[in-house]
Amino acid sequence: MSPSRGRHNARMRRATLSVLDAALLNGLVARWSYRCGLHGRLAVSEHEVRLATGDAFPRPLVLAFASDFHAGPTTDPAMFASLIDELVRQRPDALLLGGDYVSCKAEQVGVLAAQLSRFSPPLGKYGVLGNHDLLTDDGHIVRQLEAAGVKVLVNRNCPLPPPFEQVSICGVDDPWTGSPDLAQTFRGAGPVRIFLSHSPDGLLLLREEGFDLALAGHTHGGQVALPDGTAIVDAGGPLSRLYARGRFEIAGKGPLIVSRGVGCSNLPIRINADPDLIICRLAGS
Repeated sequence: MSPSRGRHNARMRRATLSVLDAALLNGLVARWSYRCGLHGRLAVSEHEVRLATGDAFPRPLVLAFASDFHAGPTTDPAMFASLIDELVRQRPDALLLGGDYVSCKAEQVGVLAAQLSRFSPPLGKYGVLGNHDLLTDDGHIVRQLEAAGVKVLVNRNCPLPPPFEQVSICGVDDPWTGSPDLAQTFRGAGPVRIFLSHSPDGLLLLREEGFDLALAGHTHGGQVALPDGTAIVDAGGPLSRLYARGRFEIAGKGPLIVSRGVGCSNLPIRINADPDLIICRLAGS
């Protein structure tokens, strides 16, 4: 395995996750959990976003966003098949991915990449890396995702194809375990900017940079939460605790939408935090 780029006690975290993976019997526990409905039921959350840039679109732009897949012993692969089936039904123009593709081992990404290959939206697939990806061989993960047609954005942006070439997907490296560079991420971006960060804490890095829509994951919506949605255990990071799930209007910037994710982290169970697929319809003024 290649050395990871991840920081913050990465060796200890990898060792801990490896022990947990073994305790989950190579996915047997996750398979039982999924069949019992304990992974939750995939929900679709729809959002209308009115752009304030003055750029008129020929029609509304439909973006799908999914995050936190955690391929490996904590998530049954059937959840990924369910996600792709829903994407085929929704038919978005582009698919954006928020990172944490694996639980611990880089080779776990293969089952997810195979499912992602099934879906080819007309304007492409784009993704960033998460903290779990950076604990392992993130180079292998990037190669597998790119083979599945995903453009992985690490501190860079990419314009959408016509007729939405004024829209740039701006993907930053993970705020805590990566090497984020906001100036590089937004350099040369178009007038309409979609800010893609694994964690809501990516917003802490912003200075003068603006966005029309920010998308993040990492929090899992708590994964195990009280009936009112309050997380039993908060995700790490101040903004991850503040913006745990749903939509938030960021003053002077734009809306931030935080996904509850698709897979399960650490334990193969969700309570009051169903997995979700975000659908955003962007319309120019």
